[in-house]
Amino acid sequence: MNNRTASRVLAAATTALLTLGGAAACSTDGPAGADPQRVDVVAAFYPLQFIAERIGGDAVRVTNLVKPGAEPHDLELNPSQVGEVSEAELIVYLKGFQPAVDEAIEQNATDRAFDVATVQPLRDATAGAHEHEGEGAGATEEPGHEEESGGKDPHLWLDPTRLATVADQLAERLGKVDPDRAADFTSRARALHADLEKLDGEYATGLTTCQRREIVTSHTAFGYLAERYRLEQVGITGLSPDVEPSPQRLAEVIEEAREHKATTIFFETLVSPKVAETIAGQVGAQTAVLDPIEGLADGSGSDYLSVMRTNLQTLRTALGCS
Repeated sequence: MNNRTASRVLAAATTALLTLGGAAACSTDGPAGADPQRVDVVAAFYPLQFIAERIGGDAVRVTNLVKPGAEPHDLELNPSQVGEVSEAELIVYLKGFQPAVDEAIEQNATDRAFDVATVQPLRDATAGAHEHEGEGAGATEEPGHEEESGGKDPHLWLDPTRLATVADQLAERLGKVDPDRAADFTSRARALHADLEKLDGEYATGLTTCQRREIVTSHTAFGYLAERYRLEQVGITGLSPDVEPSPQRLAEVIEEAREHKATTIFFETLVSPKVAETIAGQVGAQTAVLDPIEGLADGSGSDYLSVMRTNLQTLRTALGCS
């Protein structure tokens, strides 16, 4: 039995004794599924779950705070989930993306939290944004875009090279939690890094020669992907997918789509396609899913890599790539 496992067993025994000594009406079985042989990891949303499971393998038990099919931006934690955060040995999150998670960590787990936004700087939300004719630095923000002023874009996982860097750092952090398995974590991270580099190469090659480079998206989640592969994002709304675009913004996006002869207006799996369908109808385009991979659909058998590859094929079709 290694030192970490021994300490887990001792802690569990102590908790059990304290529970038996307390009032019977307040008895508890402790954290659901707690396993002294594995590191208890809480992931704030799906891409972080994906890398934690790939790196941790059978040495970790990963709990995703967001249920399949749910939109993660506005996650509210129930008492059970707050308990999971407070009991976890490591919480993997992105500060600023989910305020409820930030609050739970601040109150219960600052010493056990790994903020992936600290691995490398986040993009400004407005970096590389598509400027409309006549707009400049002094242009007035339209309704629905105020949130982007001075904000940061959290969607770093849509650049596979950035996610690979995060994964390397996560392996190092897991190794500190469970030193006896540090070499295993490093080895798995190396394999994941290679998979992500291969994916990056597929994107770079697949999007090299295209008739168009503008992507009209339901919300501006694709800045990192656009920056990495020299695309230009035209977002219907800002970083929050549930913000309704103003009539002015809709008119501007329709004009942009016509100007660039867009054949496809993209929407995403966890958000209503109605606005994208409205714009597509106005410009004679079709709609298609471009998934920001903030979460998987309920019952999905896909993972990050397969969804990214589906996105690549969707982009190649929509942009007329050869």
